Order: sequence, then C-alpha cells, then structure tokens
Amino acid sequence: MSRTRKFLIDCGSVTPSEPSSSHDEVLGLDNDIAQLTRLKSEPHKLLSRVSPGKSTLPISPVEMLARREANFSGRSRFSSADGCHVLNRYLPVNGPSLIDTMDSSGYVSQFSGDGSLFVGGFQESHIRIYNVDSGWKVQKDIRAKSLRWTITDASLSPDQRFLVYSSMSPIVHIVNIGSATMESVANITEIHEGLDFSADYDYEDDEYYYDAFGIFSVKFSTDGRELVAASSDGSIYVYDLGANRPSMRFTAHMCDVNTVCFADESGHIIYSGSDDGLCKVLDRRCLINNEQASGVLVGHLEGVTFIDSRRDGRYLISNGKDQTTKLWDIRKMSSNLSQNPYKRSLRWDYRWMEYPDRLRNSRHPNDISLATYKGHSVLRTLIRCYFSPDYSTGQKYIYTGSADGSVYIYDLLSGAQVAKLDYHEGPVRDCSWHPTYPSLVSSSWDGTVAKWDFSDNSLNQSSETV
Repeated sequence: MSRTRKFLIDCGSVTPSEPSSSHDEVLGLDNDIAQLTRLKSEPHKLLSRVSPGKSTLPISPVEMLARREANFSGRSRFSSADGCHVLNRYLPVNGPSLIDTMDSSGYVSQFSGDGSLFVGGFQESHIRIYNVDSGWKVQKDIRAKSLRWTITDASLSPDQRFLVYSSMSPIVHIVNIGSATMESVANITEIHEGLDFSADYDYEDDEYYYDAFGIFSVKFSTDGRELVAASSDGSIYVYDLGANRPSMRFTAHMCDVNTVCFADESGHIIYSGSDDGLCKVLDRRCLINNEQASGVLVGHLEGVTFIDSRRDGRYLISNGKDQTTKLWDIRKMSSNLSQNPYKRSLRWDYRWMEYPDRLRNSRHPNDISLATYKGHSVLRTLIRCYFSPDYSTGQKYIYTGSADGSVYIYDLLSGAQVAKLDYHEGPVRDCSWHPTYPSLVSSSWDGTVAKWDFSDNSLNQSSETV
C-alpha cells in the first residue's frame, strides 16, 4: 500500500477495500492539500479514537458529543474541524423543494456571503433576489437594461447593498438593492447605472461600440472597491468604483476569457480561464513594468469555463470543455508564458455537439494539475464549479453543475463521486451551496430554481415540495 493511499485511508477519504485510483497517485505529488483539508474537516483524535473491539466505521455524532461532554479533548467544546466532521455527514442531497419557475433559462445561482440572500439570474432580462431568512420571498425583482443575448453573470457587493450584472456588452450595470423599490425596472422605476469597461477604446460609430466585446464574468473584490471582469476580447479588466473608470486592462489570453476571480482577500492575485484552454495567474504588483502574467496552468484539453479559488492564494479548481474539473496549485505553475494551447486535429463545438468518446481518456502531455474529476458534462453553456463551504465542510468537497441536468459532488481528496442530484430537465449552469447550512440551490435552463437539503422533505415547510 502506498503512503499516499494509507494517508487517505487515515483521513477517512477511502476505505481499505476500495481499489486505488489515479486521483490518489496524483495527490501523491503534493500532500499539502490533503493535510490542510484534514486539519479543517477531521475531528480531534481523542474525540474520534475507536474503542477496542468497536467497529472501524467513522465515529457517530452522538459518541462525539458524549466525549465532548466528558472533555476528552481538554477543550470542553467542538473545534471548527470537529463541527465540519459532523456536518459532513449531512450533505444537501434530499429534495428538491421548488423555489421558483421562470419562463427563461437560469444562468446565475448564488448565495450572498452570509447566506441571507440568494440571487437568481435568467436569460430574458430577469434577476430575482430572494430573502432566504424570510421564507424565500422575493426581495428585489430586477429587469435588466441593455441586455445582449443573456445575463452572463451577476455579483453582490460584500456589504450586500449593490448588485452588478453583465451581458455581451462592454457595459456592466449596477443596482442599489437596498432601496425600498421591489420592482426595479431599469431606468424606469430605478436607475441602473452603466459602468463602461471600454474607456480605452476608440469608436467610429455607436454600432461598433456595443459590439466591441462582451463580459462573461464579473466579480466584486473583498473590500467592495473594485470589479474584475473577463471579456470576449481576450482581456481582463479591473474597474475602480471610486474613480468610476477601468484601472487596468490586461490582454491575458488568445481568445475569449470566460472566467476570472480574485485569489484571496488581498486582491493582488487574479486567476483567469479562457477558451485557449489555459488558466493564468496575474500578480497585479508585478504588472507596472512587466505586462506579463506571473504564470500559466496547463492541463485542460479544451476551453476553461469557470474558476473558483479556495481563497488561500494557492489552490483553485477549474471546469473545462474537456468534461473535467481540475485542481491546481499555483506554486506549480509554469513560467513559460509562450506555451501554445494543446492542438488536436478533430474539430467540435461544445454548444451543440457531444464530446467525442475517443477523447474522454486523453491527457495533456504537459498536465500539471494535482487532480482531475470526471463524471459531469460541460456542454452547451459555461458550466460552473466550486469548493464546498469552509464553515460547514472544511472545503472537503467540490461540486459542479452539468449539462445533463444534474449537480455532482466529488470528494476533493479521493475524487469519488459522493452525490448526484437529479431533477432538472435542462443544463444546470450554476449552483450554490449555502455558506453555513447543509443546503444547495441549483438553477437550470429549464427555468426552475430548486433547493436541496440534508433533512427529510417533510421538514421543509417553507417551500412547495416537488
């Protein structure tokens, strides 16, 4: 038995009877992520130690409570890791309960940072903000302005006072969601101020202005002072909200940039992913005299649809059109920025074609990812993936929407699929796990917003049971 496999067995991620998987061997290249995950999601050894003659199954919450009351750990309380270990047993897999049904495809599905609000964005100009603490009542019903094709993204400010939404246009609009007006119709009942990300462009006519580029992804910084955006012109933009203008434009990729996010609370490091199949790392502190990315992460065979940061400035995951999610450590990034994307002879279009079977087990010759997760389908739209919440799971899992209408949950360490949530009749582009409760909400192209919980459906009185 390899040392890596023994470590994963000790963590409880795999059992001795399970065959070793390629994920175990990949993670063997870097045990740091395994150790960090264990520290955040495994209980104190004196609370979990198996008594002689007892079963080797994971210790029950009741037994952990008994040992806590007897002060086995010497702390007279549960640590955050102890709590995560208990909550990890109660995944949001039961249901779903129907939250809402719309007449157009769901594109955005996001809880606020404290979980009190939920944002649902739909293709035909509609964004709804639900008050989770008030039985999922609609707090704000927003009709978007200057929509081109669809709402591509929406983001709440950290103080939950404002929401920005993007489209296939260089204009991102911002809405005051704290106002008393529930029906927010753009520039009729409320002003939706336009933030112009194309300040550096010269236009010959208005038609070119609106076709200059589109925004696929937009996110607030942790302090709420900036926005970072990914665009169809191959660039990453940072917008200074105080100065009301873009403060940085960085030409990062060879084609559409589909996703972008800040690496951590500092806002210095930015991750991006593109249709060129590359994830890039930008350190803004190094861009003053050197207009180059700090490094590149190579491994996807097709375009990158989404990136989520672990928020530690080190690890991230990405979804790719090669039908995989990959885990990365930026300490392993390549400094060879001249690398060309992986080339193959077969042409296909993910928007309407199935991924060729003969490519499903292919591997990039220069793949530097830590692990690869397979099973879900990344087709038709820019499917999103995330780390599970830190507070309740210790980021022990990753989860993703899928073009087959399901939500997939994988164990971060073993790569095992621990749950598949089936309900929707169209692709699930986005989904969101509540930051503190075992609850997950998915939005689909079938127009439905559905909520999954750990509890039995009979306990869910606030929503209509499907």
